[in-house]
Amino acid sequence: MGKLKVALYWAASCGGCEIAELMIGEKLLKLVEVADIVFWPVAIDVKYKDVEAMPPKSIDVCLFNGGIRNSEQEHMAKMLREKSRVMISYGACAHEGGVPGLGNLHNRERIFQTVYFDTVSTDNKDRVVPQPKFQVPEGELNIPVFYDSVKTLHHTVDVDYTIPGCPPEERTTWLALEALISGKLPPKGTVITHTAKAVCDECPRRKGEKKVKAFYRTWQKVPEPETCLLEQGFLCAGIATRGGCGAPCPAANMPCTGCYGPVEGVADQGAHFLGAVASIIDSKDPDEIKKIVDTIPDPVGTFYRYSLPDSLLRRARIK
Repeated sequence: MGKLKVALYWAASCGGCEIAELMIGEKLLKLVEVADIVFWPVAIDVKYKDVEAMPPKSIDVCLFNGGIRNSEQEHMAKMLREKSRVMISYGACAHEGGVPGLGNLHNRERIFQTVYFDTVSTDNKDRVVPQPKFQVPEGELNIPVFYDSVKTLHHTVDVDYTIPGCPPEERTTWLALEALISGKLPPKGTVITHTAKAVCDECPRRKGEKKVKAFYRTWQKVPEPETCLLEQGFLCAGIATRGGCGAPCPAANMPCTGCYGPVEGVADQGAHFLGAVASIIDSKDPDEIKKIVDTIPDPVGTFYRYSLPDSLLRRARIK
């Protein structure tokens, strides 16, 4: 039996997933013993035409990171799906839309207005914006079409497995690769982590009654190191987030931001987190409740930091 053929692709994301794929360290040697990387634009010189020439299902597995923000990314997702036996959604952006998905609070017109006209450092007197097609003496230039909305990978193509995280922890990446190498992959649709329980189950902090009078950002006060961060008024998403990461953020005095996605059986991670937070507000007075809620400066960015495109909301309605 020949080596496994592996493809990796980077769509709408920051590039952290590309680093995370290398964080398995010396285990890379175990991977290259059994697998050849046939497509990885960030690391090897392989062209799109080389992938187009590959027979259907000739790639054993594709690790696809990033959401779908433009037409090129959608084209590559569909082509790699056709060429791959197994498609893995790698990281929070492919899984749920990620931080780029917060762009769904606006549309293309508003984003272009801000980026190309309104910023103080922009000098664009001719009001030029990107055009999908442009004629030059040498011929026609084409660039990808920028979409109104960010979509997840599974909104675009059929996905077999998900490796969550922003980026995935080394142990999560290796758990999936080990299953691939051994041929013992879990049932299709599995989100591959070490546990289906919440981050709170992995967090060693002491947990008691949760009743808060105000919420704090991390720079506003120093957390007590052994007590649950949510009980101290820090907006920690561990209660609404799938575990498997090992809870490194709470261990470093930082609230969980929710990058491993919803816990098993939850359709909308942001709504789940919002409900949990609402339940711990220590007041029955409407005016006081409003003052407490007003201490949350960015509700959408807090509750839907990674998951807006995959939520029940999907995007803002633009009039």
